[in-house]
Amino acid sequence: MAIGKGRKNNYFLYPFLSFAIRQRSTSYIHVVKVYFISGLAADGRVFKNLRLPSGFEPVYLDWIQPLKDESLRAYALRLAEKIDRREKFVLIGLSMGGMIAVEIANHIPVELTIIIASIPFSNHLPYYFRVGARLYLHHIIPISLIKNAAIAKRLFTTETKEDKELLKSIIRESDPNFIKWALAAILKWNNGTAPQNFIHIHGSRDEILRIRFTKPTHTIPKAGHLMVMNRSQDINKILETVLPSLLNSDS
Repeated sequence: MAIGKGRKNNYFLYPFLSFAIRQRSTSYIHVVKVYFISGLAADGRVFKNLRLPSGFEPVYLDWIQPLKDESLRAYALRLAEKIDRREKFVLIGLSMGGMIAVEIANHIPVELTIIIASIPFSNHLPYYFRVGARLYLHHIIPISLIKNAAIAKRLFTTETKEDKELLKSIIRESDPNFIKWALAAILKWNNGTAPQNFIHIHGSRDEILRIRFTKPTHTIPKAGHLMVMNRSQDINKILETVLPSLLNSDS
């Protein structure tokens, strides 16, 4: 009789035991944060078409106000203060954001650094940028003209209508003072060190940072500078290949 009662009581305990087991198992699921750093005159919305594999959580780093005459390296280290370093993490940087990601990864431990449509070394910056710097064109040309040209360019690009409107909105909302600082900081950037573990994804038809001046680890044929918007499927395939292995590595 006592045994029967014990079994009957156990039936009431099963749901609670099952819940406790599930809670314990889920507590061991480790999610790796992926910090996204956008390009010049852009924000986290440009990454809207990218998809991370299961086990990864996107975090979009917003720009901070640069200090007067601040270098790209100094700015990167201040931006890195937003990163939770208690657990391993991944960096993904687009264009100028890739340069900043490289600087962060060269100074603090990063599980993997991925740069898209960017360059890991300052000497990979195309020569025509250097010529423009010597002529002080980044001081002479109004930022409003640069923004209007970027908006007009959307007429000839291959993004969807929705993405074109989003890009126009992002460009219009961008801070002219930030753009002016960023242009000068990029032209003065000096780095010859690559992160220990990094991947460089570049389009073969990048019209801003031409592929012939750099050496990417992954090339997407016929893709341009904003391939995060119109060639996201190709980038997602690479992310699906390289990211999951990090979940199996030691913390």
